[in-house]
Amino acid sequence: MKRRFLLQFLPLMTATALTLGAGPALAADEAPDALIDRLTKEALDTLQADKAVQAGDVARLLEVLDQKIMPHLDFQRMTASAVGPAWRQASPEQRKRLETEFKTLLVRTYAGAMSQAKNLTFSVKPMRSAPDDKEVIVRTLIKGRGEPVQLDYRLEKTPGQGAGWKIYNLNVLGVWLVDTYRSQFSQEINAKGLDGLIATLTERNKSNAASGAKPAKG
Repeated sequence: MKRRFLLQFLPLMTATALTLGAGPALAADEAPDALIDRLTKEALDTLQADKAVQAGDVARLLEVLDQKIMPHLDFQRMTASAVGPAWRQASPEQRKRLETEFKTLLVRTYAGAMSQAKNLTFSVKPMRSAPDDKEVIVRTLIKGRGEPVQLDYRLEKTPGQGAGWKIYNLNVLGVWLVDTYRSQFSQEINAKGLDGLIATLTERNKSNAASGAKPAKG
């Protein structure tokens, strides 16, 4: 039961990151809970209005990802956390390939399930944080058929150019996305090394592409 709900709402988690609308200048002055509120509204609008997304068009999802994700998602941190301690030993080329394959894996794995995330509403829970906090958790409730599902976001406040709050992990039903992949990746790295993990991700992405990225059954 938990796995089925997880697979249903992971696409929404990915879609929230994929369908970011505003540029980094706005995000720099935006409170983290206000940012999540805005991004989730835009994600739901896209899910309901974009026929290509509804159809699970991977090319369209990748296009949106490449255009709009970087201002609001710390994907390098996500990948480094998923890879774990081995990230420190990875060469620049290995890191680049890991980021690319991990991003493709997330999009392709759940593209086929995007059409399931329809007629959903959400609310952002009151956030407890201090003005000088550099990392926060924003908690939301996603409502559809059945019981509401809690969806949480970890964000960090980044300095310098493109400053603002960035998402680096997501949680649904008590399962953090990055932590789930860290466990999987650790087994691959222990057995085959970093290059083995890259090869496995590459092969999995090719397989998903060939099969039309059909969602896994829960």
